Order: sequence, then C-alpha cells, then structure tokens
Amino acid sequence: MKILLKAVQIYHLTSAFHLQRQNILIQDGMIAYIGPDSREADKILELDGMCVSAGWVDMHASVGEPGLEHKEDIESLAEAAAAGGFTDVLCLPNVQPVVQSKGAINFLRTKSAYLPVNLLPTGAVTVDAQGKELTEMIDLQRAGAVAFTDGTKPLQGAEVIVKALQYLQPFDGLLMNRPEHTRLTEYGQMHEGITSTRLGMKGIPSLAEEVMVTRDLQLLAYTGGRLHFSLVSSAQAIEAIRQAKAQGLQVTCDVASYQVAYTDATISAFDTNFKVSPPFRSSEDVAAIKQGLHDGTIDALVSAHQPHDTESKKLEFDLAEFGIINLETAFAVANTALANAVSLETIISKLTAAPRHILRLLMPGIAEGEKACLTLFHPHLKWTPTEVGLKSKSKNSPFLGQELTGKVIGIINKEQLVLNHSF
Repeated sequence: MKILLKAVQIYHLTSAFHLQRQNILIQDGMIAYIGPDSREADKILELDGMCVSAGWVDMHASVGEPGLEHKEDIESLAEAAAAGGFTDVLCLPNVQPVVQSKGAINFLRTKSAYLPVNLLPTGAVTVDAQGKELTEMIDLQRAGAVAFTDGTKPLQGAEVIVKALQYLQPFDGLLMNRPEHTRLTEYGQMHEGITSTRLGMKGIPSLAEEVMVTRDLQLLAYTGGRLHFSLVSSAQAIEAIRQAKAQGLQVTCDVASYQVAYTDATISAFDTNFKVSPPFRSSEDVAAIKQGLHDGTIDALVSAHQPHDTESKKLEFDLAEFGIINLETAFAVANTALANAVSLETIISKLTAAPRHILRLLMPGIAEGEKACLTLFHPHLKWTPTEVGLKSKSKNSPFLGQELTGKVIGIINKEQLVLNHSF
C-alpha cells in the first residue's frame, strides 16, 4: 500500500528535513520518498497545518490484562494509545499476577505482536511488588523487559534500592521508581495546603516526594547505575534532580502531562476524576515543572494512564482510587497547558527522542529508506474529548467536555495506518 502525506511539517531534530514542509511517500511500511513532488498513492492524507514526527513513546501506562481486564485490556490499551499518537507504550507490571516471570513478559509481547502499537514490558523489581525480595531481573531482561519498576508501588527500603541498582549495572539496566514516602502520604487525598485545609481533607505533603528523591539520589551516588524518577511533581524535588544531573549522576525523570493542567486550587472539589497520585500541587510547583521541561531537567512527558471502572471512581472522594486515563489526551493536555511556556519542538522531543534515549530504544528516522514509525498531529486543531469517543474501556478523565488544543491525526507503524481524522 502506498500512502502519501502531503505538505506535512516534519519535527525530527536529527533529520535533514526538520521543520520543513514536504511530501512523504510511504510504501509497504517504508519511507520511499521525501520531497516537494507529489507521487501516486493509494491513500492521500492532506490537511492544512498537519505535522509529522517519529512515533511517540509513553513511559508510564497501566494495562489491566491479565486480571483486571474490566478496566483495560491489551487491545483497548493499544487502541487508546494509537488514538493518542503513541506507537510505543511502556506497561507497568501491576497486573494480576505481577509481571515477574519470563512467561508474563512473553505473554504481553506475543499478544501485542500484531497490534499497531508496540507494548513494552517492564519487570517488577521485587517479588509481587511488595518491596522486599528482588526478582530475577537478569532473566526478565533477557526475556525482553526494557526497565524495572514496582510501578504504582513506590520502593520504600533503602537497601532494596541499593541492591537493585547494583544488580542492574552489569547489563546497564534501568531502575524506575515513584518517589513517595508512603508513611507520610497515608490517608492523604490531595495536595497539602490551604485548599486541603479549607476542604477538610487530609493533605499529601510535597515533603513525601522530596525526601525520597534526596535519599534515592544519595543512594545512586553511592552505588552508581541508572535511576529514573516517575511522575515528579514538586519544585524542590525537581531542583534536587537538576543539581544531581549537574554533578554527573545518571538520573532522569518524567512528569505526567496533566500535572501542569491544574493546581490544587483550581480542581473541582470532591470530583474524583481529579484524584491523582501525585496530586495536583501548587502554582509554584507547576511553574517549576514548566521550567524543568524548558531547561531539560525533566526528560520526558508521560500519560500516567491509570484506568478505573465506575465502581472504583464514583465513590466518596476518600474511598475512590487514585488515577485518570490520559493516553488519548496526553499530547493535547500538554500542548494546551504549556502554550507560551514550552516550545512545540520541546514537547515533541520529550515524547520521542528523550524516552527512547532513557529506555535505550532505537530512534526511528524520517528519511528515505527508513521504516515508517510516525505520528501525525495538528498542534492548532481544537477538539473536545467525549466519553462516547474514547477508545479506553474506562472513562475516568477530568478532560471530558473540555476544549483542548492539539489533535492527533493518526499513526503509521508496523505497516499499519490508524487514523482519528477523516480524509
């Protein structure tokens, strides 16, 4: 099949065509031509203002299968990811049973082999993600695990962090951790501040994140290795990571794209679709996130996709589960919230080159003779997500009914074309 992308603006920092508007012909999954001339094709995609980049990578998503298929299964996750522009999605190990065996790794890889989205398995760091005994991470890496994390369960023990970092060094493995001191966040519902006091809800202090970032950085300096912080949210934590990078430590971090969309003062009170972990924090924290994205302290933007069924969310605020779905809205939310603060080039880089560098994945090129792994998007197109239009099985999103700027047109990957837009 021949697909012609007409007059698309190319976003790819190492491509000779970066920021140029060119025609791209894709034939049988390969980029056959890039240039000003038009070519014959079976399918022509033309939309004024359309852009193209290498396929986007999400470093933080939950898939329910196996065990929690009623929230999300592998097929629905892939559909949601494609709708959100992602060609690659890192899947957390928090399923039932936890991903801690070669069989579990192979299950995800086999079941997603023919889907248009590459689902990248992670292996649990500790048995059953309980934070105690280490898993057989070498075996998991050989089976195809691209990183190691206990996912939604923050690692608490310093001895576990030290042992894991040492264990992973022989094969340059990546340890990912959510920086949260769980004893300090126990029973917390939202960011600790004036708003939580006014609403009478127990707060989640920034300190819970900051003390763990500081501790883990000290452990990293002691052991060596590679450490990635997932879902940073606090200004002081970001500053600590900035200083650690300046000292030469191999540390990276990401932030949920929705973290800059609201503050604790602007969320709808007691609406459980705004209950996320880490919580929406202060305006000072949001400003620090924007600065961290701008100066490179924060390496990647992620969806932090956490699907929940109605029974888990339509409850009293203190009983509802943490998390929202965001695969389908991740780019649009970031593009809308970061307007005038972070350039589009930076946003795209944090969805493409940066996560691949962290995960040691090859960066797809946009050049003749390269395999087509592409995301098509329009940065200025306005749209409103609706429950009916969602591909995810779950509907727990605060962005439904809210106008967003920036629309994913589709993806081309693994010789498959998936479109959100009619041509």
